[in-house]
Amino acid sequence: MTDLSGASVEEPDEATMRTILDTLADADDEHPDVSLTHESGWSLSAFPSGELLWLLWENLDEADTTPRQIAGVPQDEVLRLFGLLATGDTAEIDRLAGG
Repeated sequence: MTDLSGASVEEPDEATMRTILDTLADADDEHPDVSLTHESGWSLSAFPSGELLWLLWENLDEADTTPRQIAGVPQDEVLRLFGLLATGDTAEIDRLAGG
């Protein structure tokens, strides 16, 4: 997982993911997001968007995969989706992203 400052956290637990998500309150133009990337190349990035979050779903290892967006997501749902991605369960995220 990559935190707001760009530092990596290997295999974060749920509490660490929540702490990193909480830092989005301090996001700025230089540091706009946090993300979690699975070894499969799938990545979920979270950006602040008012009270809700905006997500970017993409596969960093496959150039022909089109990045997709999920708007208006509550933080608890983002935490759940990060948990799914951490275990490699990408189907639910893909469905929400219109895949």
